[in-house]
Amino acid sequence: MLKPKPPSPIPYIALALVLLASGYWWFNRQSRSANSVSSTQTLGKSKASSASAFPLPRSVPAGTVVDIDGSTSMVTINQNLKRTFEQQFPGTEVITEANGSNQGIQTLQAGMIDVAALSRPLTMQETAQGLEAVEITNDAIAIVVGNTNPFKGSLTPKQLQGIFQGTLVNWSQVGGPNKMIRVINRPPVSGTHQTFKELVLNGGNFGTTLNITTLPQDATTPLLRALGTDGIGYATNTQVLKQKTVRSVPIGGLQPNQPNYPYRRTLFYAYQTPASKVTQAFLGFALSAQGKQAILREAP
Repeated sequence: MLKPKPPSPIPYIALALVLLASGYWWFNRQSRSANSVSSTQTLGKSKASSASAFPLPRSVPAGTVVDIDGSTSMVTINQNLKRTFEQQFPGTEVITEANGSNQGIQTLQAGMIDVAALSRPLTMQETAQGLEAVEITNDAIAIVVGNTNPFKGSLTPKQLQGIFQGTLVNWSQVGGPNKMIRVINRPPVSGTHQTFKELVLNGGNFGTTLNITTLPQDATTPLLRALGTDGIGYATNTQVLKQKTVRSVPIGGLQPNQPNYPYRRTLFYAYQTPASKVTQAFLGFALSAQGKQAILREAP
């Protein structure tokens, strides 16, 4: 008599493998979900603590002096906050300089100022040295020409990149007259220069052709005066809006004040940790509702 064959183990092995795979998938999914929640909560706490670190002061002692230096892009913001801070807290004084973002950082590290105005984020090296920054507002980098420049068209991002990298050197190459393009560049110490490299040149370098001139100092007024009938340069939009001798060149048909304009950036105030009482008072005001209204106010 033949003995019955034992059942094949293959189906049982297959079933075990399926159960193991399902358990592994479920465990990983739960683990990822937990990590995701944990990361979101950590990020939320970080944002909340940053926002609440500098409350609006109820009072500031008379005789308090706040020293600010840094980005030329934040001249108008600094002046607006200076006026409103001194009005809100009688007897205080805000002293502002604009020697460029890098100079502001160096002066801050030397303990000579309370706040550095920056048109770029802090580097990892700067944060490792005890500096922190708070976001103040968003702004746009405007591409500017003189009002008497016969070029009246719009530029594409690729054309703009070519102009500042020296591959496009004649206005006729972008639909203008047959005339050399004079590029007026800001110096490397400028935070706006560094941001322009990232936003416009995609991290590349400026050109070295003879038609490109780099200014020795980071100052907007000399740049605008140098444009003439054939020059092109760049500046923060708030410094260009009220100018009567220059105009912004549309990029892809968009002006700097339009939402989809491609060259927008964040402006910051940096400080040395731990923040002094003077710094806490000024940043508390700058980040308050009153400060935000002052920042958006046009210069007189």
